[in-house]
Amino acid sequence: MGWIVAGRILSRLRTITAAARDISATNLHRRLALDGPGDELKELGDTFDDLLDRLDAAFRAQRQFVANASHELRTPLARQRALGQVALCDPDATVGSLRAAHERILIAGAQQERLIEALLTLTRGYAGHDVHRPFDLAQLTHEVIEAHRPEIGHRTVTIQTSISPALATGHRPLAERLVTNLLDNAIRHNTPHGRVKITTGIVDGHPVLTVTNTGPVVPPNAVEQLFQPFQRLGTARADRGEGLGLGLSIVQAIATAHAATITTSARCEGGLTIAVTFPIPRLAPPLSAQARTTPLVSSFTPRTKGQPESGADSARVSAPPG
Repeated sequence: MGWIVAGRILSRLRTITAAARDISATNLHRRLALDGPGDELKELGDTFDDLLDRLDAAFRAQRQFVANASHELRTPLARQRALGQVALCDPDATVGSLRAAHERILIAGAQQERLIEALLTLTRGYAGHDVHRPFDLAQLTHEVIEAHRPEIGHRTVTIQTSISPALATGHRPLAERLVTNLLDNAIRHNTPHGRVKITTGIVDGHPVLTVTNTGPVVPPNAVEQLFQPFQRLGTARADRGEGLGLGLSIVQAIATAHAATITTSARCEGGLTIAVTFPIPRLAPPLSAQARTTPLVSSFTPRTKGQPESGADSARVSAPPG
């Protein structure tokens, strides 16, 4: 009787073992789907099925990403080859026409370099990091905004900031890329004379970065699509306009590498609000009461041509007294 009972109990364990041997990367769709009482073996089988679900989703995402990346890398190469062949096959080619063709080839090469750099950044984000050094999210955000001032002026976008100290830990260059991509996305996908509001601060002990921008109306069910590689709102793939379709994908990967969470909501009047919440920093020194309660509030409006300069480059900065 003991042998029979043990055999019945261990039969489901043998099912799990056999399935684990048979399942590979090509048939991750298989599931154990164990029945019977909700004992430890049933819980083990359900856990194994959940693991297979995650692995299947990861493999499908990887295959889709490789296919998309191959297509995007092949496009500028084909353009370069076509430009070179057309220039060489022209019997009446002149120095001017050859120079123009060469310039177009260089432009295609520059696009390919940007794509490769973005793919490398995305890969580093997927791979994670083992660096946990403290950095001030407020200072990092301020530096990114200053670097974008020429583009802000060119696009006639108003930047409003409310930056409070927010100490975080992690890989500072990757975090800088995260802030840069969020700001780029908010500026490029905006309306003429639109607005971008950037805030940093501490919420329940967590450093939080929030970027809100005006822009076209985004359907709530399309928000998740924006974080997929080479995807853009309203198209199955990124078009040939600005950007590579990797900006928010890189943001997602870097946030995951930092164990940060991203909360995205579509604004009814158009545009997005994206908040990145970092984990509570390790060994974070306490902020002073004044630093916690006195944020710096500023607004930057680009100066139009012919407008006289003010003492602060048309920036209005106000802070509470004291």
